[in-house]
Amino acid sequence: MIIDGHTHVYPDAVAKKAIAASPADLKRFGDGTVGSLTEVMRRSGVDRSVSLGIANTPDRVENANRFAGSLDRELFVPFGSVHPGLTPEENVESLRRHGLRGAKVHPMFQDLRIDDRRLYETFDAMSGEFAVIMHVGGAGTDPGDRCSPAMLAEIVKQFPRLDLIACHFGGYKRFEEAAEIVIGLPVHLDTSWPPSLATLDPKRVRQIIEKHGPDRICFASDWPMADPAAEIAAIRDLGLSDEDTDAILGGNLARLLGIS
Repeated sequence: MIIDGHTHVYPDAVAKKAIAASPADLKRFGDGTVGSLTEVMRRSGVDRSVSLGIANTPDRVENANRFAGSLDRELFVPFGSVHPGLTPEENVESLRRHGLRGAKVHPMFQDLRIDDRRLYETFDAMSGEFAVIMHVGGAGTDPGDRCSPAMLAEIVKQFPRLDLIACHFGGYKRFEEAAEIVIGLPVHLDTSWPPSLATLDPKRVRQIIEKHGPDRICFASDWPMADPAAEIAAIRDLGLSDEDTDAILGGNLARLLGIS
């Protein structure tokens, strides 16, 4: 089974507007709709996609979670949204109400810091029940100081029972900083690096994977900002063992998220 751990889908009526808010320097490989992603999955050989819902304000959390919960569970593993503007109880009850496995936290889109103490309270409430997929590092022209590798390391330390997946190897556009601070910590990392993982030195990527542990690395494309087929090929081209490659392409996420 191949599982893409990082995709973005939206209701058809708002997909165009939502995708337009993404960094302008990245090419789009779809229109952000469920139908578009389903076709991309078919062509690329992806069996399941973790679909990430994100609400930029507290009042939109419930709608984002309702949409995520409506997705076909045969194709998608839906993640919803939480927001520090809601209480921890309100956040987790919304996730439960819509049968979601966890939530995506994106500091730029949501205009927050990942060390916000109110967010920490929600992480505590989610620990042991829900997973968090978190953007770490820069985005567009934003250097990512509100979601740095050091902030991620502190969250890992503070919440050892929280199933946490850090996007972009723990630091988008801050790869070597993440290699120094994050690699080796007890946290799962996703491989997304738009426009492609292939833009990084494959030898260095392989070193990072081997140091961190291939069992805690998860394939992720960040569709529609990258092409899942090309990202699968980039992982296969790293020269890892077949066992490690299969684990990264789906086995690790299946184990972590309980996907059968």
